[in-house]
Amino acid sequence: MPAEARTSRPSPELSAPLGRGASPQPPLTERQEARRRRILLASAELAGRGGFDGVQMREVAESSQVALGTLYRYFPSKVHLLVATMHDQLEHLHRTLRKRPPTGDTAAERVTETLMRAFRALQREPHLADAMVRALIFADRSVSPEVERVSRRTTAIILDATGLAEPTPGQLSAIRVIEHTWHSALTTWLSGRASVAQVEGDLGTVCRLIDLPEPGAPGPTAPRD
Repeated sequence: MPAEARTSRPSPELSAPLGRGASPQPPLTERQEARRRRILLASAELAGRGGFDGVQMREVAESSQVALGTLYRYFPSKVHLLVATMHDQLEHLHRTLRKRPPTGDTAAERVTETLMRAFRALQREPHLADAMVRALIFADRSVSPEVERVSRRTTAIILDATGLAEPTPGQLSAIRVIEHTWHSALTTWLSGRASVAQVEGDLGTVCRLIDLPEPGAPGPTAPRD
């Protein structure tokens, strides 16, 4: 069994649609949430078929059975919509991982296993993955709230995988580096500049940062004769 205590940390999430530069809004009503769910499902379906260019706002509105004006009130642009779709996909992944957590003996092994499971899920939907990653790349300051939600959810997934009850500052820094590497690995794979084996190797390398001792921490005691 791993030495670290395993915990689950829910991360705070915004529940209402956000406009350009807007502050968090009150929680959605049940009807509004159902409408938002239909929009996100339509977005994922269209992106899965045609990638970034396959997502057209008018078609999303028709597929989700909402007025075009209503769609724009929820998501002011396609980039807003696809970044929100990425958060929705990560949220689903997070629920799945909590039901079947990684089994590695070290924090590094568990995080590597988690990220590779996420990567394989994206492999099965390459057009959707490309659309979501391109939206993150294209996101400007107006999309900051949605991008922040994606980042918080990714961090929460990695934190849960570590199984660490109280991560140190060094480990939290490692988690941020892992998140950056994860997004970079996705981008290079989607652009054809990295193989699956290279992605797995890079993730395994960066995840080992979690298990490194803190600067100034005592090293292993030498065995006595």
